[in-house]
Amino acid sequence: MEIFKPEVILLAITPNAEKLIEEAGRTCYLSLSKITDDSEKNFIRSAIKRGHHSILEHATATFRILGASRAFTHQLVRHRLASFSQQSQRYVDESEFNYIVPPDIAANPDALRVYRDFIEHARQTYGKFRELGIKKEDARFILPNALESQIVFSANFREFRTVFNLRLEKAAQWEIRRVCLEMLKILQQHAPSVFGDYIINEEECTARSNLI
Repeated sequence: MEIFKPEVILLAITPNAEKLIEEAGRTCYLSLSKITDDSEKNFIRSAIKRGHHSILEHATATFRILGASRAFTHQLVRHRLASFSQQSQRYVDESEFNYIVPPDIAANPDALRVYRDFIEHARQTYGKFRELGIKKEDARFILPNALESQIVFSANFREFRTVFNLRLEKAAQWEIRRVCLEMLKILQQHAPSVFGDYIINEEECTARSNLI
């Protein structure tokens, strides 16, 4: 089975995240008396513009990501100021795995045929290993990076901005751009003062802050 579009699900987010960030930030300046019903909007935008990003670390979000490859997860887990829980190939039987087809390969009929043949050969080889009594932890050695791998990703808002700044550049790999763009869209809904400065280009699957 081939999956072309990642599914990004928000599992949890800090309640009243922007008010929490404002209160933390105003503690630095002893300006808590200036808090009003909507004062967090200008305060947070001003703080981001001035480079006062540490206050964003008080709020966090957690996502479940499906329909993306292990090639993608190998990139995501390089962001070390985050937490990850990933589908294990050591404990999960991968005989009926899903896999991702890169756009360049999908657009080339000859390449796509070679790709599918290779994937199915890997599937058959994995199944044969399991029939021969090879443990999943050893049979997995022949599985390609194309396999779908579910992952849960948690980070604070400052780290999310770092990830978006790096991974929503046009030069970033297409799959991680797709996933990060979906996360950004969700966070813009829940924390618009923190993430609303990102201007999204849907066609290129990129985004760039207008405050930096």
